[in-house]
Amino acid sequence: MIKLIAEFAGFEGVLNLARYITFRAIGAMVTALVIALLIGPRFITMLRSKQGKGQPIREDGPASHLLTKKGTPTMGGLMILIAFTASTLLWMDVTNGFVWAALFVTLGFGAIGFMDDYDKVTKQSHAGVSGRVRLMLEFLIAGLACTWIASRTGTTLYLPFLKDFGLPLGMFYIAFAAFIVTGFGNAVNLTDGLDGLATMPVIIAVATFAIIAYLAGNIRFSDYLGIHHVPGSGELAVFCAALIGACLGFLWYNAPPAAVFMGDTGSLALGGALGTIAVITNHELVLLVVGGLFVLETVSVIIQVASFKMTGKRVFRMAPLHHHYEKKGWAESTVVIRFWIVSIVLALAGLATLKLR
Repeated sequence: MIKLIAEFAGFEGVLNLARYITFRAIGAMVTALVIALLIGPRFITMLRSKQGKGQPIREDGPASHLLTKKGTPTMGGLMILIAFTASTLLWMDVTNGFVWAALFVTLGFGAIGFMDDYDKVTKQSHAGVSGRVRLMLEFLIAGLACTWIASRTGTTLYLPFLKDFGLPLGMFYIAFAAFIVTGFGNAVNLTDGLDGLATMPVIIAVATFAIIAYLAGNIRFSDYLGIHHVPGSGELAVFCAALIGACLGFLWYNAPPAAVFMGDTGSLALGGALGTIAVITNHELVLLVVGGLFVLETVSVIIQVASFKMTGKRVFRMAPLHHHYEKKGWAESTVVIRFWIVSIVLALAGLATLKLR
């Protein structure tokens, strides 16, 4: 919006700064952070008064959770979505379709998560919305967005480490891209089990893709690095910055001991946003590296379920993976910080793929 106003004003004076993505990205991050911090206290109080018992805590989980997390309100993801959306709309180039597509997925997945959280809180049950219904809605939203994105960016899957080489997937690409978006929505959802555990790795991954989006959208940088140039994708840096600011504001209240949980409302939305950014920038496989922590958490659940069904035995003491380490005696803060470190290392590895081509 600010860019549009600056264009009408002829980019005169200070408004000339609105030309630059980097300036608007900084503005978006600060704006989202301030909004999240300001609305936090009243928003949390409202959630606590409406929810009563708060998010249901798993009886089979670590014993400490029943003592420290019981009664904590959920749906804090709404704080992230409000701050992030307001900031993005303020600082984005409103003519950029890629940002609108990413917003569509983020808010759509957030709505699905909200329905799930609402069902859990009102019924005080872990069941929530049927898994089949959730996946169907997620694939519908992701499929619509990926169909539009593919019509602009093509249907080629580009491989890391190989310069100017890709696999033309045709219509199969849309199904693959929708799977990436949906898969990461649920992967972040599985990771969100400890105070601050999912938020910081999301911030790290989004920051990494802000850089990738900016480079892919700049023809000089993309040519130098040998990555596929996606005109207009640089504007996603503003989208990413707003998301980072909103997550930092939320983390202020989600830091141990958490005053609020993001719930499926936040985790599904954040994962969907990450997947969509990766699809737009044609870095879907790099996302598997940058978001490797989320992949590991998901794989641990798949292995646990498959092993129990086939052999009657569990590979991990509890899945997802972070609960396994809690059961081994690691303190919650130890699990969280070590997982953050893993996320940083994986993000650096993902960035390395840009030059190793």
